Amino acid sequence: MLNFNNILKKLPYTEPFLFVDELQSVTENSIEGSYTFKEDEFFYKGHFKGHAVTPGVILTECCAQIGLVCLGIFLLDGQEGATGNYQVALSSSEMQFLLPVYPMETVTVKSSKVYFRFNKLKCEVKIYNQQAQLVSKGVLSGMLKNIDI
Repeated sequence: MLNFNNILKKLPYTEPFLFVDELQSVTENSIEGSYTFKEDEFFYKGHFKGHAVTPGVILTECCAQIGLVCLGIFLLDGQEGATGNYQVALSSSEMQFLLPVYPMETVTVKSSKVYFRFNKLKCEVKIYNQQAQLVSKGVLSGMLKNIDI
């Protein structure tokens, strides 16, 4: 049985910039995870005045953390010589935003690997709201590197 907490412990993020609550599934080709946007998130204060909406860049980050970085950690952990310490860099993103996400909404990110070679991971990501409606979709790419401390 795979322990998802091991992946989460290796994420290079902490609050207030951690947008992963839990992982539901992970394989060599896909991952699914979720995050609940809390009312007091730092970005709601100014986006938008009197009517808080989750910024697209934050939705993209949530997709990247779950759909790219968590999957990448899983894939790198399977390689010989893995240290469990990773550097991550987003190299490209192309996202379409279809519905808003408000405070206190839980979103689910589903990601499918397009390819993983030479430590570059490319994924198709989709993010859904609590009603299982597609909120956003796109393609994300990033570089992941195993490092020694």
